[in-house]
Amino acid sequence: MNIRSLTRGDGVVIGAAVLLLIASFLDIYSYDGAGAVEMPNAWSSAPLLLGVVLTGIAGAALIVVAHGLPQVPKVAGLDLGQFGVALSVFSAWSALANIFDPSGGVNNVGDGSSGPDAGTGLILLLIAALVLAAGAVASPLVAALKGPLLPAPKPAAPQPYGGQPQGGYGYPGAGAPQPGQPYGGQPQPSQPGQPFGTQPQPQQAQAPQAQPAGGDFSPFWFAVPVPRPLFAEDGSPTPIAELAPGTWYLAVEQRGPSLVAQTQDGRRGVLQDTSGIQRG
Repeated sequence: MNIRSLTRGDGVVIGAAVLLLIASFLDIYSYDGAGAVEMPNAWSSAPLLLGVVLTGIAGAALIVVAHGLPQVPKVAGLDLGQFGVALSVFSAWSALANIFDPSGGVNNVGDGSSGPDAGTGLILLLIAALVLAAGAVASPLVAALKGPLLPAPKPAAPQPYGGQPQGGYGYPGAGAPQPGQPYGGQPQPSQPGQPFGTQPQPQQAQAPQAQPAGGDFSPFWFAVPVPRPLFAEDGSPTPIAELAPGTWYLAVEQRGPSLVAQTQDGRRGVLQDTSGIQRG
């Protein structure tokens, strides 16, 4: 799970879930003239505990997990995030019903005397559940909530191609081309009678160097601003890896607007979304 893929809306959802948990330990009833009578909290009320607290926390967990996974699992055609939104809305609806009738109809028994009022814990449960539901519903709709929750780390400036990048993964490392040697070529032996250490002179009949595929494209280092999936070169829709911010990756080929990139473990794939990348 990549926490850098979480959004500000996820931060609102997490904060509301924490407030739900705190409010569950506070008094849910307030009664004038109760004196030193200890009032129960949400953990003493099954409807509140199951319908508001645990339902809301479970909804928040599903939303956060769905946004943190590179590929969201689906159940009955719906992903985990959609189930989380539904649970969050149900939690807010249940909290609203308990505010209107804190005693759950007990005050209608007998002479109909008034029951207890809503306590501090019940009021905070309603506020937390409403914030949770609003954050869950508005996160994919409001632009301000779509921004990343954590700022992307600034990658260090890379060395020229063929060197060891600072903060990168070390490609190409050992065996890099020497100065004056074509990329991918073999070192030329010294000519007879040539002083040791001098560069060999090219022969007259030397064959012209082959042009790299892709015209004038040259491999370069780049970093992504947000986590982005890397797809297989055969065009399958399933990602084979995820490029994370703060790491330099090597672009080895360009295919239209996409780039063929190489990961730390040597896997190659197609980066379809190249917007906003930082080139080294």
